[in-house]
Amino acid sequence: MKNLILGSALALTSVFAFGQVDRSKAPIPGPAPEINIPQPVVFDLDNGMKVILSPNDKIPKVSFNLVMGSDPRLEGNKAGLSDVAGDLLMSGTDNRTKDEIDNEKDFIGAYLSANSSNIYLSVLTKHMDKGLDLMTDVMKNANFPQDEFERIKKQYESGLYSIKTDPSSMMANAMQKVLFTDQHPYGEVMTEETLANITREDVIDFYNKQYTPAGSYLVIVGDITEAEAKKVANERFADWEGGVPYEKAYSRGVIPEGNRVIFVEKPGAVQSVISVSFPINMVPGDEDQIKLSTLNKLFGGGGFGTRLMQNLREDKAYTYGAYSRMNVNRKGSYINAQGSFRNEVSDSSITQFLYEFNRITQELVTEDELSLNKASMAGSFARTLESPRTIANFALRTYRNDLPKDYYQTYLQKLSNVSQADILEMGKKYIKPNNLNIIVVGNEEVLENLKQFDADGNIEILDAFGNPKVEVTLKPADISKKEVFEKYVMAVTQTSKMKKAVKKIEKVKTMTKKAVIVPNQAPMELKMTTYFKAPNMSASKMEFNGMVIQEERFDGKNGMTKRMSQQGGFDEEKMTDEQIEDHARTASFIPEYSLLCNEEDYQLLGIENRDGIDMYVVEYTIGKTTTKSYFNTENGLKEYSETLEVTEEGPQSVVLIYSEFTDYQGFLFPKKTSQVVESVGMTATLNEVEVNKKIDDSKFEVK
Repeated sequence: MKNLILGSALALTSVFAFGQVDRSKAPIPGPAPEINIPQPVVFDLDNGMKVILSPNDKIPKVSFNLVMGSDPRLEGNKAGLSDVAGDLLMSGTDNRTKDEIDNEKDFIGAYLSANSSNIYLSVLTKHMDKGLDLMTDVMKNANFPQDEFERIKKQYESGLYSIKTDPSSMMANAMQKVLFTDQHPYGEVMTEETLANITREDVIDFYNKQYTPAGSYLVIVGDITEAEAKKVANERFADWEGGVPYEKAYSRGVIPEGNRVIFVEKPGAVQSVISVSFPINMVPGDEDQIKLSTLNKLFGGGGFGTRLMQNLREDKAYTYGAYSRMNVNRKGSYINAQGSFRNEVSDSSITQFLYEFNRITQELVTEDELSLNKASMAGSFARTLESPRTIANFALRTYRNDLPKDYYQTYLQKLSNVSQADILEMGKKYIKPNNLNIIVVGNEEVLENLKQFDADGNIEILDAFGNPKVEVTLKPADISKKEVFEKYVMAVTQTSKMKKAVKKIEKVKTMTKKAVIVPNQAPMELKMTTYFKAPNMSASKMEFNGMVIQEERFDGKNGMTKRMSQQGGFDEEKMTDEQIEDHARTASFIPEYSLLCNEEDYQLLGIENRDGIDMYVVEYTIGKTTTKSYFNTENGLKEYSETLEVTEEGPQSVVLIYSEFTDYQGFLFPKKTSQVVESVGMTATLNEVEVNKKIDDSKFEVK
């Protein structure tokens, strides 16, 4: 009975206390908690390497992260060298081929990766020795095989074509160039020209200079004791030799005189990618960094409660998202605010960006928004402490950036002390609302409305790689547009006269092509089979692991497409009358042969020099698709095509690069076709061509 009465009394007290809470006021935050971050074990090796150990025996795994100590180097006319070298580090050593490295790490379930500035290994403790065999072999003995070097360069070539159609990549390139210029490593951008200048010897030289123990850091995390770590470090890394780390001071970025407006054209774009950015004079650990980070967080640093999101999304409905980012690095730092906006509100969106940048420098933020965002930052920081790897990385940053020893222990206290006045002070100190870089990637139709944001009404036009755009000058063609196609058809049919070419084409009653497609971003193979049956029937199917994932059929009168749905099953769509008409106009297994009969569909623009080769440039529009094709003036073969198709989701760019023309059944077809659809690249390899073998009409049947 006594317990019952006591329990009732406690319950009543709880109800009474709950009823007294004033829910109209936010709770007063308590004092910032003290952080007890375990101190890592730190020791030096005789060769200049610093080892940082964070033991944790909860999981039987251990990781080794080797970070180089050199500053970034200017690469000049070989911009992109460090990227190529980094991608090649895992391509083979003096002791193992690439396949052997891959097989050995897979066998022990290890994760091993490398780039231009670090090598990382994560492995089960019981397989640590085998994993370290692989890691140190790459560290000391990478040999960069010529065939792998050529493969990686080809991969980059495809990637550079994708940049020309990807507005986000265009924006990144323009911003790097504008903020830092090409006299700073952060402002260097790989182009087709700089990639072509990179040799295997350059890669080896970079590796020998970059990968050196002096000034480097080895971060060890996981199921390993201090004694074991010291033994491993001395046995595996102490005998490694190399030169001194590279050190170089660079400018902190370029602040424009007045607002600077830059435009990069993305033909057909229905929305603009807009960036407003500026460099800041800050290095990691700066006394202002936590205060300025807090300003960035509430300005646009994530979440729906930020000023940019509230203004540009919630209030104006100009975009799905607008964000800001503060990037603090040892050699150059900046703030960038960015989003994608409909063409018709591009100028209005810039106006709102500028309004918010002005406002943050002129008035105090509210206590509510400051408290909300500080709480969010504190929560994010606290969650990172759950990972032992975070603790080790804190130590790495502390030593590498010469931070105070208690920088991370006192982080929450410093964050808690950030005031409204501090935010206003940071705004006035670092943000100059009339000295901003305004960059727009989009359709030319928005260009005129951008002039209002530049003091002199001048707009700088850059290309996809951030360089001043050079208008392409076409020379007059020395043959007619019809002769360009005829020259191509004769080259493909390997004939010397058009009559012979036509006769050879008309003998083809059926043709089947079989190719393998490998996406650049994924280790998978797709099988593509295309069918042709005279006079104008065609079909294609794409398969993965024996399962058809995409199909198109055209029986000469009707057509359909079928694609695997994300929800399961297939989405099937019949061709419209317009699509059927368009399909019929290029129905031959050599589309240019069909186009010869429709001269009004295409025009010869002239001769353009691409990569030192003169090309006839022919443009034609079929329905909603406009294509520019480039034909080698010497041999007549088509080497490139650029297509812009207007779809319901917006314009879609496709680039095709044709190479290794090979004789298949008496016809020349490209063995390799690199395709870039927006930012997604893939390579098709033609393996087999069958001519005049029976193809059942069911392949073309449209139900």
